Amino acid sequence: MKQTAIYFTEAWLVLGLALIFGAALAGVQTGLHPKIEANKRAETMRQIPSLVPGAKESEPAGEAGLRAWRALGDGGETAGWVVLASGQGFAGPIELLVGVDADLDKITGLYVLSQTETPGLGNKIAAEDWREQFRGMDAQTGLEVTKQEAGPHEIQAITGATISSRSVVQIVNNTLRQFRTIKQAGS
Repeated sequence: MKQTAIYFTEAWLVLGLALIFGAALAGVQTGLHPKIEANKRAETMRQIPSLVPGAKESEPAGEAGLRAWRALGDGGETAGWVVLASGQGFAGPIELLVGVDADLDKITGLYVLSQTETPGLGNKIAAEDWREQFRGMDAQTGLEVTKQEAGPHEIQAITGATISSRSVVQIVNNTLRQFRTIKQAGS
């Protein structure tokens, strides 16, 4: 009987500590959320010139539920678009910035804003040499992942991280399809 009382005491202690630490983590998340979002916005603005060639500045162009930016050239003309894309990867959510030309024909760049993929494998989606495969790809036709050497409309998967590779391609395909539909409906 005495043994059972000790177990209940220890169980309450563990539950109490879990509640205290859980509340502390929630408080930190709540307190830092505005700073995290501000950092993401700043990083997005820094990446726009590298994602859309010829872009000198940008302006927000939220489109029916999508966060997007119009990339402007020297004369204020639309040089392209940058769209925030997100979806589920192997280990957690992935947030991307996808650059496309003004006519939505070609992908002009890809940047991984945040990801929690497996270190040493899936996190290679953020590597510039892998992301470079997307530049110049047709934005009208869906991309596919291959484990072989990539052909037209194909992205070569990262060895050991095929799910992460497929996730990025699926996120890009879905976002561009949705963005194109919104832009065509607005034209």
